[in-house]
Amino acid sequence: MSTAFPSVAVILPCHNESVAIAETIEGFRRALPRARIVVCDNASSDDTAERAREAGATVVHQGFRGKGNAVRRLFAAVDADIYVMADGDSTYDPDSATRMVATLIDERLDMVIGHRQGEAAGQYRFGNVLGNRFYSWLFSVLFKVRVADLFSGYRVLSRRFVKTFPCYSRGFEIETELSSHAAVYKLPIAEVPTPYFARPEGSSSKLNRVRDGLRILTFFMIFLRDYAPMRIFATVALALATLSIVLFVPVGLQFLETRLVPRFPTFMSSLTLFSLACLSLVAGFAMQSMAASRQQSFMIGYQAVPAVNPIAAPDTD
Repeated sequence: MSTAFPSVAVILPCHNESVAIAETIEGFRRALPRARIVVCDNASSDDTAERAREAGATVVHQGFRGKGNAVRRLFAAVDADIYVMADGDSTYDPDSATRMVATLIDERLDMVIGHRQGEAAGQYRFGNVLGNRFYSWLFSVLFKVRVADLFSGYRVLSRRFVKTFPCYSRGFEIETELSSHAAVYKLPIAEVPTPYFARPEGSSSKLNRVRDGLRILTFFMIFLRDYAPMRIFATVALALATLSIVLFVPVGLQFLETRLVPRFPTFMSSLTLFSLACLSLVAGFAMQSMAASRQQSFMIGYQAVPAVNPIAAPDTD
């Protein structure tokens, strides 16, 4: 087994972050002096790219708007053993990267999430906090994996995770997809508390709480349909069967008493709902078989990518 230090890349998806990008790059340069820093300019209308280059980062471009598109570009363009993903708005603590990288290596993980913590004014908007807590709870219920900060953009990822990650997301649902992917395939992850800071003056968030919240909720359902379909189809089947029984019971009792079915439309509605419940189960079994085949293919590709050397120290000095 090689004892060479693993290579580390800091990847920063950015859209109009000219105010904070240089400070962000300088912070990660101090924390990880040997790491390569790559910024993806995501169709910025300001001079984000120029300021990133001046600060010493490599810049790649993604013309399609959306954080997910920018992350996809970075994953494809950058080659490293370990990836440190953060935002370019200077809200994450670069010094925490060393501890997160060490955790990934020491515990042989595929993803370490920076669990944001802070108390200064201006760090969190009330609606964002509630949304994050709700979706983190919903994720824990749906995927049976506890994540306290689902929307954190501060993550350390292994090469085998990055190079086998499909990345379907276009926008801010990218963090949800990263966590969902790890949960469905039971990849080892952990959370590490990290300080979180307010945006610098002149910098603004690109998150739209209503639009992006609905997009994330839709993503939950689509992801579960494709990767854990029995959870969706069995739930639908149960709901349809229950409603069918509720409609059938009074009709059935009346038939036992009179040997007549005067409420024929209700009877037919009950039969239709029960038939739909059976069809939902059949569809669930069929899609579950496809999902199992997809999982087998994924694991073959995943295991073909070497893991980060658990004996080597992070390339931070």
